[in-house]
Amino acid sequence: MAGQILGTTVYYDADCNVNKLAGKKITVLGYGSQGHAHALNLKESGMDVTIGLRKTSKSWQTAEEAGFVVKETADAVKGADIVMILIPDELQAETYEKDIAPNLKQGAYLAFAHGFNIHYKKIVPREDINVFMVAPKGPGHLVRRTFQEGSGVPDLVAVEKDPSGDTMEVAKAWASGIGGGRSGILETDFKSETETDLFGEQAVLCGGVCALMQAGFHTLVERGYNPVNAYFEAIHEMKLIVDLIYEGGFHTMRSSISNTAEYGDYVTGPKIITDATKKAMNAILDDIQSGKFADEFIGDYKKGFPYLKSEREKAANDQVEQVGAELRKLMPWIKK
Repeated sequence: MAGQILGTTVYYDADCNVNKLAGKKITVLGYGSQGHAHALNLKESGMDVTIGLRKTSKSWQTAEEAGFVVKETADAVKGADIVMILIPDELQAETYEKDIAPNLKQGAYLAFAHGFNIHYKKIVPREDINVFMVAPKGPGHLVRRTFQEGSGVPDLVAVEKDPSGDTMEVAKAWASGIGGGRSGILETDFKSETETDLFGEQAVLCGGVCALMQAGFHTLVERGYNPVNAYFEAIHEMKLIVDLIYEGGFHTMRSSISNTAEYGDYVTGPKIITDATKKAMNAILDDIQSGKFADEFIGDYKKGFPYLKSEREKAANDQVEQVGAELRKLMPWIKK
């Protein structure tokens, strides 16, 4: 039954009525990482799912081979009771304006797996439209694999608009139908999910960790150490540490490393993550909360992503990538 974790309401399958989806026409827009997982899991939960894609999509044939009816986006939306948008953030607003909004039936449910476009008002649905979010806390392949194994990835659920009065029940049914109720469905809101997700990606998971690893690698190489040693120590072993934290928290990690490493952890961590670093993190969060980052991101997309493409090329040509590519040839188990 429903419970609490640190003040957050958590639902399980027993708290969800998957039949809230039964008999409804469900459209999933997109058949990528999350799209294929949501669609296949719901289909195997007994739901009527149609896939909506661009006619030129490379996923069209894949979705058909999986047994789905596939239609172009506008046609897939027509008559649908629930439309889940699982295409990239930057494509959602223009797709909504062109293909979704004109074809959404009265009182339909519009769903997302990330709150970006609703929270920053890039998409503003009609007053009769119910809006909810189901955000699995894991990539699509994990959502799919765990479901097939009989478990599931925890999901966040939120409701932004509820003219029908039962939108949270529909959201919980969706989360349960894709496997979230087997591990836990945690209630949140669009603002919290969006802002914490962006902050985590930028300040810690992607921006922070990648910059830290690269800086460590280049510091060692610039001081005359072999790039092989530098790569193993600053990058390769990161997975070992993160896996230990993932499995049991910081305590488990620190219990598994040497006393030398643990002592260095306590002594050196505060020298790297200083008050200045925390000040920069707060500035990053300010830009996320104000919508500045969202506007910059969408602005770059509308120009053809010049900044993103430039940085992507620069990163691809970094010495660290060449060294990593050579060393991974020694590790055949990675591909497996």
